[in-house]
Amino acid sequence: MFRKLSAEFIGTFWLVFAGCGSAVLAAGVPEVGIGFVGVSLAFGLSVLTMAYAVGSISGGHFNPAVTLGLVLAGRAEARELVPYWIAQLLGGVVGAGILYIIASGVAGYTPGGFASNGYDTLSPGGYGMLAALVAEVVLTAVFLLVILGSTSKAAPAGFAPIAIGLSLTLIHLISIPVTNTSVNPARSTAAAIFAQNGAIGQLWLFWLAPLVGAALGALIWRYILAPGEAPEKVGRK
Repeated sequence: MFRKLSAEFIGTFWLVFAGCGSAVLAAGVPEVGIGFVGVSLAFGLSVLTMAYAVGSISGGHFNPAVTLGLVLAGRAEARELVPYWIAQLLGGVVGAGILYIIASGVAGYTPGGFASNGYDTLSPGGYGMLAALVAEVVLTAVFLLVILGSTSKAAPAGFAPIAIGLSLTLIHLISIPVTNTSVNPARSTAAAIFAQNGAIGQLWLFWLAPLVGAALGALIWRYILAPGEAPEKVGRK
């Protein structure tokens, strides 16, 4: 279990440090900034690279919503849920903390939003709470379908991290204007801790919506798309 939790810690650390780091350090650089397309790619690449690096150890969740979905789909054990969540949260917070140390190395730095998630005045596009809730639920549900489908026994072996990473990239391309994209409570929590824009007060939505979406995606897969699938014979071990 220690190896699994270490892998989840490291993977979530990298997702937050690389993904949020691209937004905080590189997105807004004058003339050479990577913009929201670059940030979307950074999040996708962070998951893709760590899925290949440590996915064989822990399953490569790096996200409390994904862990919940895999448990409900029969791909992970319920006893792993809370330990995985703790490791993911710790990894995310450490990643955000190191990012804060680097970002604050510039004179006059203020964290502002610090790549946090939000709705209404904290939404990049000014989208309201309902729009944010629907977007996060739907996108997390689809993310779980991609994860479960690409790691099923019938899928081509070895390509799951690519599908999952590209899926997360696409999710960010869709929803950065709406919520700055969460679909991951650990990522949202880590950024909100260091943000100075009130994001912590809206954090409830970025736990509730991804968890509901993950449960929805898992149940759709298990009972509609792949009924009768034997959990013990599919997915990563």
